[in-house]
Amino acid sequence: MALTAEVTTTQDQPRIYVACLAAYNSGILHGEWIDIEDDIDETWAQINAMLKASPIVEAEEWAIHDFEGFGSTRLSEWESIERVHELAEFMQENGAVGTLALDHCNDDMQDATRTLEGYMGCYSSVADYAQEITESCTEIPEHLQFYIYYERMGRDMVMSGDIITFEESYDKVHIFLNS
Repeated sequence: MALTAEVTTTQDQPRIYVACLAAYNSGILHGEWIDIEDDIDETWAQINAMLKASPIVEAEEWAIHDFEGFGSTRLSEWESIERVHELAEFMQENGAVGTLALDHCNDDMQDATRTLEGYMGCYSSVADYAQEITESCTEIPEHLQFYIYYERMGRDMVMSGDIITFEESYDKVHIFLNS
C-alpha cells in the first residue's frame, strides 16, 4: 500500500561557493557561500560584491569551487548562474523525488519533468504497488488471493520497463510509470 509519509531524503538549501580567481591564482583564498534563492539578480549582486571585496584590485573572474543542496547533480566550475538557478528551482519545487528523477535523467530537466508526471507514489515494496493496482482494478475472490504472487508481478513490471523504481531505503520505494 502507498506510504503517506513525505520523502525523507535530506534536502539542503541549494548554495554555491564562488571564489575569486584572481585571488586564487595569487595563492589567496577569497570567496563566499551564496544561497541560491529565487532572485537571480541577488546572486549576481553577491558575486559582484565578493569580487569587489577581493584583495586583488579589479578582480573580475570567478568560479564555483563547491556546492551543496543539489543532490547528486554535479556542478562544474564554470556552470552558468542561470543553470544553477534552474536546477535549484526544479529541486525546490519537486523536493527529493524531483532530485531522484533528475539524477535518473542525467540532469536533463525536461526528461525529469516527464518522469515526474508518471509518479505513482512511495511504497514499502514493488510488491505492495503491484497488489494495490491489482486490487484497485478488480475484486479478487478470496479463494484465489493466495495464488497471486505480487513480488513476481512487481519484478516483472520493473524488468519489462513498465515502471521505474528509486529505492530510498529498505522499505521506501518510489515508483514511476515509464513514459
